Amino acid sequence: MKALVIDASVAVKWFLPEKDSEQAARLLSGTRRLVAPDLLWIEVAAVLWKVVRRSAITPDEAHRIIADAAAFPVETIESFSLLPEAMRIAMETGRTVYDSLYVSLAAVERSAVVTADERLVNALSQTTWARHVVLLGVD
Repeated sequence: MKALVIDASVAVKWFLPEKDSEQAARLLSGTRRLVAPDLLWIEVAAVLWKVVRRSAITPDEAHRIIADAAAFPVETIESFSLLPEAMRIAMETGRTVYDSLYVSLAAVERSAVVTADERLVNALSQTTWARHVVLLGVD
């Protein structure tokens, strides 16, 4: 079964009501294997920290979300193993190493990153990496 790589911009939508949260939730009930670099949950926690700082959720809610994340069907892959390719992608595209880790994993899986980050999709649209990135909610 071909995998889908999920980035933090999509995973956050599983926990917080945002634009395209329904599309993100549908990925959980699909038949495709979901994978991500182990950086995923760190990035989700960083977003939750920002949301708590804005008083949009409580610290207890943020802790509960992180505890619940362990049950989500996302296979995490060690980021260090993806770093050589991620560095190359970052250098070629000008994107961050963080973003490039997801793209690197998509290349390894011969699949695509599902992201809600339009800037990432646009930045890679004219590169050889474009086929490895799709915008959430766009068929």
